[in-house]
Amino acid sequence: MKVIIFGATGTIGHALVREAIKRKHEVTAAVRNPQRMTEQSEYLTVVQADILNPNSVTEAAAGHDAIISAYGPTFGAEEELLEATRSLLEGTGRSGVGRILVVGGAGSLKTENGERLMDTAEFPEEIKPLAAAHAEAFELYRTADVDWTYCSPAGMIEPGKRTGHFRIGLDHLVVDELGHSRISVEDYAVALMDELVAGEFVNSRFTVGY
Repeated sequence: MKVIIFGATGTIGHALVREAIKRKHEVTAAVRNPQRMTEQSEYLTVVQADILNPNSVTEAAAGHDAIISAYGPTFGAEEELLEATRSLLEGTGRSGVGRILVVGGAGSLKTENGERLMDTAEFPEEIKPLAAAHAEAFELYRTADVDWTYCSPAGMIEPGKRTGHFRIGLDHLVVDELGHSRISVEDYAVALMDELVAGEFVNSRFTVGY
């Protein structure tokens, strides 16, 4: 497939680029600063684009089978996530690309008692603005006119190993037998790339964890 990835120089975005290359997809990394993309491959093209500019999104995305957004705002600028979401949806609508896959947040996932993770007492206070922005962005995708898939990670996501073994959930947090919710960045990338091809969660949200 021919896929364009916005936010490709971030931790998750870069993992998605590597996973897509591994599967021999034609990958376009859409980044603000092309010099930050250190990955090299015959399957990779790097273009300069601004996800906050709908016209830039349209120009960069045209001709692709799908768009992946791994965009993440800087600390203290969480409201930019909503700006990026609106821009991405507007630009995609004009580009002719039929599907968006989104690297989402875990905060709006439900815990065992039905409470949102971001509303629990244990959820870090400093992350709540970002979690709230992700939750609002999720609602924007749910009413979008394009096909979308929103992939929430586990409660804890960090660089680790690519095992290819994990469990899939929908709106509830995936936890292990000890109640921990975690996933490696590498396995998260595997799950999202699996969904790119399988299309099992079109116009819906899924989550992944061990």
